Amino acid sequence: MNAIFSRLRARRTCLAGLLLLLGSAGSALPHGDHEHHRTAGTAAERTPQRDFLAENDVAMTRMMQAMAVPPSGDIDRDFVAMMTAHHQGAIDMATALLRHGGNEQLRRLAQEIVITQQAEIAAMQLAIGTPLPRSVPPSVSASTASSAR
Repeated sequence: MNAIFSRLRARRTCLAGLLLLLGSAGSALPHGDHEHHRTAGTAAERTPQRDFLAENDVAMTRMMQAMAVPPSGDIDRDFVAMMTAHHQGAIDMATALLRHGGNEQLRRLAQEIVITQQAEIAAMQLAIGTPLPRSVPPSVSASTASSAR
């Protein structure tokens, strides 16, 4: 287990760099373009850049809202709730890069981010005694999965 945590810690540096890169991508745009990606455009106006920025904006907004956890009186559970939202935001941002990015090195890094952030979420959940959800094969529909429980 220590080997897993040390690998996860090593990946945090890569994640921080990617988050910085992705966060600065939106701020590098002129104000008008940056604001425009928040609105739904016609199919003719859509570009991979705008699609990425729109997905990234949704991921960041969802993450920031989910991280605003009201204190429960249990520091450990509050930490896990906030960090789970933070890690899920990283997963969502990496997924947006996988959908729209073309740099193979960044795509591999994004894949690693998805895997390591999912592992860290699972480790935190286990650390506070929260059972992990049952895995359902992707081919099983949601209605079949819920009836199987």
